[in-house]
Amino acid sequence: MPHITLPDGLPGITGPFAFRPETARPMRALAEILLRGPNTLSSADREIIATYTSSQNDCHFCQTSHGAAAAHHLGGASELAGNFALIAAIKRDFESAPISAKLKSLLNIAGHVQQGGKHVTAEDIACAHNQGATDTEIHDTVLIAAAFCMYNRYVDGLATWAPQEQEAYIPMGARMAHEGYVSAPVQDSAAHPEAVTV
Repeated sequence: MPHITLPDGLPGITGPFAFRPETARPMRALAEILLRGPNTLSSADREIIATYTSSQNDCHFCQTSHGAAAAHHLGGASELAGNFALIAAIKRDFESAPISAKLKSLLNIAGHVQQGGKHVTAEDIACAHNQGATDTEIHDTVLIAAAFCMYNRYVDGLATWAPQEQEAYIPMGARMAHEGYVSAPVQDSAAHPEAVTV
């Protein structure tokens, strides 16, 4: 049961977004820039960073919805099962997951940001540089991780509800991946709650 009275039937962050549209707009715009804007990191990689950070914060809604978005970015419908398995492997132990060394170094940074910004070390940054990460990619990794700590705490701090089964997130992830975070007005969220997911 949410701690405050939120619009009925809206899962996760969609309830607070509909409750307070004026704060939702900049939060949605930030997610759009960070996860889908022009970048040398793929949207899949950026969604994976958001997913991993959310998993470290134990935010079920955010890790599952963004994991679904990452799975959709990684390939078509016929590849979803394998993509979801990869996302699960990354959340479980990214160091042994079949991903690039660069992404592993960025996930290491994201994990340290999740613990607290001062946990990021010069050695973490040097490792990322050595794996080919640019300053902009490192910057955006830190900002994605920091932003998702905020989103996660927003979702869980208000005790929002979320579907438990992964299947419920597949269409939500598809919409996030293909239509983004600012495509639907907040006032339409009751009809299309997945349109305002972060």
